[in-house]
Amino acid sequence: MTTTAPVRAALSTADRLALALADPSTAWSGGRPEGVRAWPQSLAGGASGIALLHIERARTGRANWDTAHTWLTAAVHGEVSAAANANLYFGAPALAFITHRAATASSRYLRILERLDAATLTVTRNRLREAHQRIDRAERPPMEEFDLIQGLSGLGAHHLSRHPHHEITRDVLAYLVRLTEPLPNRSGLPAWWMNVSPTGAQHADYPGGHGNFGLAHGIGSALSILSLSLLRGVDVPGAVDAVERICAWTDQWRQGDQTAPWWPGYLSMRQATDNHVHSALRPRPSWCYGVSGTARAQQLAGLALRDPVRVQVAENALLATLRDPLQLDKLPETGLCHGMAGLLHAAWRMATETGNAEITAELPRLTDRLTTALDQDETENPELLDGTAGAALVLHTLGTGSAPPPHWDAFLALA
Repeated sequence: MTTTAPVRAALSTADRLALALADPSTAWSGGRPEGVRAWPQSLAGGASGIALLHIERARTGRANWDTAHTWLTAAVHGEVSAAANANLYFGAPALAFITHRAATASSRYLRILERLDAATLTVTRNRLREAHQRIDRAERPPMEEFDLIQGLSGLGAHHLSRHPHHEITRDVLAYLVRLTEPLPNRSGLPAWWMNVSPTGAQHADYPGGHGNFGLAHGIGSALSILSLSLLRGVDVPGAVDAVERICAWTDQWRQGDQTAPWWPGYLSMRQATDNHVHSALRPRPSWCYGVSGTARAQQLAGLALRDPVRVQVAENALLATLRDPLQLDKLPETGLCHGMAGLLHAAWRMATETGNAEITAELPRLTDRLTTALDQDETENPELLDGTAGAALVLHTLGTGSAPPPHWDAFLALA
């Protein structure tokens, strides 16, 4: 967007929020909360995520590096996890993700990045070995094997951003291809169908498991990463076929019409058996499960497959949402994952990708909606994924334009 009142308000709000998060000792009102999510090396809710905001502000010249360095120091404090619980959102991979962005502008971070790279390579290789062993047994995948938050789609997003032509990147992409290949059970369900509920655990309400469309925990993340790899010339054998297989499944369950389509967040076995998705199951337009994420994945797939119809349908889905007050009202939150910031950033990313003037025209109104909500927000949640750090990063990006690669929103599988 050009410099307009909404853009000026976006930058002003981003500056205000970032200033409130300048000091790690005061960012959490009342002290840092308990729980893994708030640990320093957590991208979602800890110092790592807030460091990303300050890194991007420094990279674009909107702030100096002192604050970013303070937060990076806080993020790497203590023992860094490279164990089985490490993933894009936690531990060595999360720290490698943010440090890579800092290292593109300052050589002072190269040595620590080398150590984080080594740990992340080990984590990824271990996860790949376990995943291939599971496929060899013809078992269905657990959610944490392939999703963006905990699994190999997330690690793939990092490696594609960090070193696209590295062997580990091709290995992860080859795994994502294999993830989509039919298992020898003739069930009619896709190979990524999980035997667990949407929480990732067994539940009586999901006796046959579920199929997940979302970017956070479903096949949408694999679709996005594979499509991005094709668009960047990192083409592994079978990648096009894999994208087409995922698209065939998402097309089968797409609802609405081509002017206002939508996709369910997930399917139960009962819905799959009945071949019916009730309109009440339409997810709110969030990044994690809703159109903010699924439409972007479809747009990327259409671009990768050189399918202009798919691109148009994806953009229509987002545009219809942006123009529907009932859908917008379903996002009272301000964050990236469940709120307006995620929708705004996906809309900006999609409009920027293809120059869609109609989506671009809706950005000022949604920007004003978000800045107004943030001005009235008294929750004081500083998190990247659900709090003010993520919202500030979106408004900063909207106001300044995209920084040069690597893109910060790779951790959302949006770029």
